Amino acid sequence: MAAARRSLAIALVCQLLAGVGGGLVPAVAAASEPATMSFWSAGTWHPLWWADRAPERWESADTSFTGALEWQPLAPGLEWASVRLACPAPAWRARLIVARLDPRVVSLSLEMDLTPDQRPRWTIDRAPREALLAVNAGQFVGAMPWGWVTIDGRQLLRPGYGPLASAVTVDDAGRVRWSHGDSVLTPSGVKVGFQSYPTLLSGDGVVPRALRTGEGGVNLRHRDARLALGEMRDGRLLIVLTRFDAMGEIASGVPLGPTTPEMAGIMGALGARDAVMLDGGISAQLLLRDAPGAAPLRWPGWRKVPLALIARWR
Repeated sequence: MAAARRSLAIALVCQLLAGVGGGLVPAVAAASEPATMSFWSAGTWHPLWWADRAPERWESADTSFTGALEWQPLAPGLEWASVRLACPAPAWRARLIVARLDPRVVSLSLEMDLTPDQRPRWTIDRAPREALLAVNAGQFVGAMPWGWVTIDGRQLLRPGYGPLASAVTVDDAGRVRWSHGDSVLTPSGVKVGFQSYPTLLSGDGVVPRALRTGEGGVNLRHRDARLALGEMRDGRLLIVLTRFDAMGEIASGVPLGPTTPEMAGIMGALGARDAVMLDGGISAQLLLRDAPGAAPLRWPGWRKVPLALIARWR
């Protein structure tokens, strides 16, 4: 049944892209205008991001944007919100789901999940009952995570290298450290440590030059379902997921959404100072709970992955 729904959703989107979607209007920008993105608040669309005016550095959150998110507490140190986005074609509409957590209050761990023959097998359905948050972590190539992975002070995979690689570490006290680009990474004192790419924000809200110019082969126009991790200036973490929102729940997992530069803009507008993309597309998946064992909020993916980030009660 699930496979049939996926096939139907893909077929419907293919028809939509071919011009028989009927009644859906490309949001905000005409083809001759700079790409724009807007958010829905108080009964109207508000511009958030212009391609020709995107900042090189996000100095603080966009209060008009963050004010449109109605935060709902789930557990001490964890809350979530969502807002509708309008993007140029072919994405049109997306829903942004944002989880905000304090790693000093909740406990974070990584789980490598492979079959005996080394195939990825993790989905949110395999998240433990005590998980308050579960999300796929990093990127992966073939069956394995890309780059450095350290769990409880033990390095499982060696570092990867690239100018837009980012490493995130968390220690037992919930202190988060970021390393961007080619860095020396050691497992000492690390409870959670992994790499991902591309970097969206580095240092203090700086947008990498490659995300503004396309240098190094970065595709600035590709639209996909997105998943990102960021840290705010107060030390809280953001998990940000996008879902296709133009055709109802049946097509919500279709891999259409913001571009990479737009995701940098979203993370900057949310107040992140550092941010990196996680594996999106049909891999992106997120689970949230308000208590161990409670019925979860679920945004499933269509593909199994090898690595997951889990938040539990401390």
